[in-house]
Amino acid sequence: MELLKTENLKKHYEIKEGILGKSHTLRALDGVSITVEKNRVFAIVGESGSGKSTLARVVLRLTKPTGGRVFFKGKEVFSLKGEDLKAFRRAVQVVFQDPFASLNPRMSIFSTLSEPFKVHGLSSGRRLRDDVAQLLESVGLKAEHMDRYPHQFSGGQRQRICIARALALSPELIVADEPLSSLDVSIQAQILNLLTELKEKRELSYLFISHDLNVVHYFADRVAVMYAGKVVEEAGAEELFQRPLHPYTELLLDAVPKMRLSAGTQQRGHKRVTESVYPEDKPGSKGCSFLPRCPKQKGICATEEPLLKEHGDRKVACHLY
Repeated sequence: MELLKTENLKKHYEIKEGILGKSHTLRALDGVSITVEKNRVFAIVGESGSGKSTLARVVLRLTKPTGGRVFFKGKEVFSLKGEDLKAFRRAVQVVFQDPFASLNPRMSIFSTLSEPFKVHGLSSGRRLRDDVAQLLESVGLKAEHMDRYPHQFSGGQRQRICIARALALSPELIVADEPLSSLDVSIQAQILNLLTELKEKRELSYLFISHDLNVVHYFADRVAVMYAGKVVEEAGAEELFQRPLHPYTELLLDAVPKMRLSAGTQQRGHKRVTESVYPEDKPGSKGCSFLPRCPKQKGICATEEPLLKEHGDRKVACHLY
């Protein structure tokens, strides 16, 4: 079942160079179309500046797109009002990257986790404490933790609290924007196992945004690779990791340290990928945005932009295919 869908999603920013400088357009998203199915993990990967977090903010209705549309269960998200909008807010929740910045240091854990219930009128009184206790237990914490404050918890525990807050309204989709990147490697595995367990128990779907391809390989069902505001390749996780097609995907996989989440020997790579930047609209600019870094470029790559096309059961934007 199709849960979330974006169609030709665009987000452009006008940037001015200095006080008297000319302005130019920064294309954070440039025609992104993805589909997240029910009870599946759809991962977005790419370097810093590829547009991953911008996509998350638009999907969550935190940022208005320049063009394109977002659909949730068949309804256009930016046209929702009243009860329909409230239902969307309940059904789609978010887990942010930094658990230290995501929690109000002046609010107890009980206050933080009870707020969603109060706002949506789902619980009150003695039952409210029981509901918060159940939330904490569902993420591996104890009921007694609800009267403590964020500074009394470790980073991993704080992220568990953030996950509990996302679960409060029984969502169908969780947008997880780099939820592991600020945690120690040993804690990352614990949180990833928790997300997997919750997916199975609650039939959750995830839009999982990460730059860690080892985590994505383990967790995702389908993967979209973003470069310079565009999806350049999309495929099932195992197929993409076993047989990448786009030169940029090959470069990413070749550069990432080869590490296993399970017990075993760890092998580390030595190549490094330079961080990308958003493309700018320049007069006369044509061709593939990956051209300056592509080891397989052809003549057409400099004059014609490749479109994302079906290639079997996957998609790829490259003139090689």
